[in-house]
Amino acid sequence: QVQLVESGGGLVQAGDSLKLSCAASGRSFSDYHGAWFRQTPGKEREFVAAIRGSDGNSLYSESAKGRFVCSRDNAKNTVFLHMNFLKPEDTAVYYCAAKTGSFYSYDTSDPTKYNYWGQGTQVTVSS
Repeated sequence: QVQLVESGGGLVQAGDSLKLSCAASGRSFSDYHGAWFRQTPGKEREFVAAIRGSDGNSLYSESAKGRFVCSRDNAKNTVFLHMNFLKPEDTAVYYCAAKTGSFYSYDTSDPTKYNYWGQGTQVTVSS
């Protein structure tokens, strides 16, 4: 079992940066791939970024490429999402997730493939 707790959300202005953290407890987090999803009211949960457990290789959505960086510190069982040049459309609840198994783009971006989820942290970007 893995428990995930996100932190770092808040209210920022367009163009600002924000760093989200996802602290994992339980088994060694290096055994798990980590990911970030986001969701706004009435919409499906959207893939943002994912990072492989073994070597830190990462994948990004088109909206995140070039602006967001996903990293991890396995010694601290923590995954991060560094968000830069934030836009109002980035406003959402951001969720951390974890899974084992394959790390292909087709399943890494699918929220139904993840076994563990955090409670979410709100990110609001004002224009």
